[in-house]
Amino acid sequence: MASAHPHGTPGPPTTVVLFGATGDLSRRKLLPGLLHLQRSGLLPDVRVVGTSLEEHTRETFVEFAHAAIKQFAPDVTEREWDDFATCLYWAPGSTADSLRAAVADAESACTGPQRRLHYLSVPPKAAMAVIHTLRDADLVEGSRVIMEKPFGTDLASAKELNSAVHEVFDESQVFRIDHFLGKEAALNILAFRFANGLFEPVWNRNMIDHVQIDVPEQLGLEQRASFYESTGAYRDMVVTHLFQVLAFTAMEAPTALDPQSITEEKFKVFRSMLPIHPEDVVRGQYLGYREEAGVDPESETETFIALRCFVDNWRWAGVPFYLRTGKKLAQGQRIISVAFKEPPKSMFPEGSGIGQHGPDHLTFDLADQARMSLSFYGKRPGPGFRLDKLSMQFSVEDTGWAGSVLEAYERLILEATKGNHTLFTTAEGVERLWEISTALLEDPPPVRPYEPGSWGPNQIHQLIAPRGWRLPFERKWRDKPSQDPLA
Repeated sequence: MASAHPHGTPGPPTTVVLFGATGDLSRRKLLPGLLHLQRSGLLPDVRVVGTSLEEHTRETFVEFAHAAIKQFAPDVTEREWDDFATCLYWAPGSTADSLRAAVADAESACTGPQRRLHYLSVPPKAAMAVIHTLRDADLVEGSRVIMEKPFGTDLASAKELNSAVHEVFDESQVFRIDHFLGKEAALNILAFRFANGLFEPVWNRNMIDHVQIDVPEQLGLEQRASFYESTGAYRDMVVTHLFQVLAFTAMEAPTALDPQSITEEKFKVFRSMLPIHPEDVVRGQYLGYREEAGVDPESETETFIALRCFVDNWRWAGVPFYLRTGKKLAQGQRIISVAFKEPPKSMFPEGSGIGQHGPDHLTFDLADQARMSLSFYGKRPGPGFRLDKLSMQFSVEDTGWAGSVLEAYERLILEATKGNHTLFTTAEGVERLWEISTALLEDPPPVRPYEPGSWGPNQIHQLIAPRGWRLPFERKWRDKPSQDPLA
């Protein structure tokens, strides 16, 4: 089964040591993801050693995992669950001794050597304690470690964290996770740009007017207010997610499709970025945030951020990139929208509608159902010369390979077991992003209030003027290709 798999070769025999194994991320994504990788033949020889500060035995951890699978992967059969359940182990108390013993127990029946992957699904402030526990348990050599964001809160803390991690793990062993880059659509950007002769020649400042990377969220903080209060939207989302997506959108063609070449090109983008100026940023806070549990009643933490930034190199000089994200907004979306320049002169008669609907856009939807859309002007049928915006849309759902889509965390775990750094960020990349953020973090603009369910504070329109935000969409994504082709 594995050999015919569209994702290529399976990962090596792996023992996953899962810190924070009883947390929300583990329940919703990691345990269901590991089971899916096992049953699909992508990670056939997997052992999972769970550990957390909660009191469990191996039996109660198996029960916890079973409840998670029933809720978040209801299509799993009893046989598939039984196979997975035998691979689950528990290390009580997260101590070095219990970890060492549980890993030895998990690997005792393995016929050959196991690759070890340590997944740190723990709060950032607990990360170093886990790293030191792994060192004390002699579980560092030959292993890999996945770390959750954020990686520091500014340049000084990022450098301190990286240097502390490097005392135990070599940089080649460290995988800083960003689930946005695990999404099918993020990889589709690379395919779209570099596999097609049609688009790469126009992917520059001569043809592109601006780029928007827009990730509004409908959700609020869902009991994460105390974490968020010390972080805010910029640290939580922009540095770790949106700048990474920007790098895929803006990078030069890598010399090969290998991790090192792609990482080098992403870093060149970060190095070319101009410092973020406070006057190019709008910060917002939804009304009611200060009343939430764990939030300072005078809080200046932003739950919304929009900014204009520039990649100051030959390809992109002068082209603004507009980034926006926030909590409790009108819709949950994840789009990259590339706006092309309008023709320099219009030959069409007045009243034709040319220019009324803005420039042509190429839009990537980074939601789990990967989609792309290209909008352009075309003539409305009938007499006269009336122009309308049309769109061509592509959805993975409409293809024969929809069932092959890997959930983001599944892809990232699989790539880490193989040692592939393409979708992960490096120490120097993280430090460079904090470096260009310094002016903003030291002198942030005031937070502006906005209504829950809106698109953010009114100041966002001045930020992007005379252009307009792409969201909300004027045209809806089509559910099925058979519907109105002009939708």
